This record gives sequence, structure tokens and C-alpha cells, in this order.
Amino acid sequence: MAYDLEEQEQLANLKAFWAKYGNAITAVITILALVFAGYRAWDYYQQRQAAQASVVYDALLDGVKKQDMAKVKEATSELLDKYKRTTYAQMAALVAAKAYVTVADTRAAKAQLEWLIGHAQDESFTHIARIRLAGLLLDEKAFEDALKLLQKDPPAAFMAQYADRRGDIYLAQNKLAEAKAEFNKAYEALDAESPLRNVIELKRDAIHAS
Repeated sequence: MAYDLEEQEQLANLKAFWAKYGNAITAVITILALVFAGYRAWDYYQQRQAAQASVVYDALLDGVKKQDMAKVKEATSELLDKYKRTTYAQMAALVAAKAYVTVADTRAAKAQLEWLIGHAQDESFTHIARIRLAGLLLDEKAFEDALKLLQKDPPAAFMAQYADRRGDIYLAQNKLAEAKAEFNKAYEALDAESPLRNVIELKRDAIHAS
């Protein structure tokens, strides 16, 4: 009998608790379920986008291999338009820029790199694009514009490449002291076993000899 009374009391307490907090608990459970469903839907969408982008990226690589610039342009445009948030779009901009340089279409190459600087989701792609675009501007003797791209110090992984490119820009202007300082920075930023150190050293020696 005591057990029945205790059970009834617990039941009454549970009913009272549910009457007071039931709606709030239901709302929280509903929100959590919606959040989880939304996450799953977003995850599925991203996977689907990546899968579709990979097919277009393969078409781009095929166009590059065959030097079919119409195909390169079409595939790149699709990736940058429909799949701009994927890694494939960022890789495509670099690949297309290089392909355009190969056929001496510098304007198109610069457009790809400028897009990447403005839209890259991964910071590494931004720095690669800055270095390469600065190189194209250097070829055009647009020295100030090239240096502006490399003004801010990048992460350690890109420090040597930034300094090396700045050195090239100063050297092209016959600013030997500035060039030497940048090449020294590049040399010090590289690992002791990096083969690029030999290249930097040759540039420094050329300045000493002049």
C-alpha cells in the first residue's frame, strides 16, 4: 500500500513537472532536432557540391592537357560561379591562371588570380595568388602595384616567397640595397636544406658582382 502511495506521489510530481516545463522541454527537443536535421542537410549539400565540382575540375584539367582554352574557360567559369566555396574552385583559378600564361593571355591570368585573392576560403590560396599576380605585374613593370600585393607580412610558410618576390621587384628597378635586404630575409626564412636557398644565394651573388 505504501508502495502504491509513493508511486502515485511520484506520478503526481511528474505530471506537475511536465505541466510546468513540458512545453519548454518540447520546444528545446524540437529545436535540437531541427538543428541536427539542418546540419545533416548542409553536410549532404556540401558533399554533393564537392562531388559535382570534382567532375567539372576534371574537365578543366583535360582542357589544360589538350590546350583547349575554350574548355578551360568554360570549366573555370562554371566552378567559380556555381561552386565558388569549394576547394576545387580555388584550385581551378590557379590552374587556369597558369594555363592562360602559357598562351600569353596575361589579362585572363590576372583575372583568375584577382578572383582568388577576393574569394579564397583557404588563406593559403590567397597568398599563392598574391605572389603569382605580383610576378605578372613585375613582368609588366607595374612595380608599385606588385609591391602593394606583398606589403603585409604573411604567415611563416610564405615569408620566404614574399621576400623573394619583393627582392625581384626591387632588383628590376635597380634598387640593389632593398633587393639584397629582401633576398636576405628570404634566405633566412627558408629551411637549411631547402633547394630554394641556392636560388636566393645566386641572386645575392649577382647583386654583389654588379
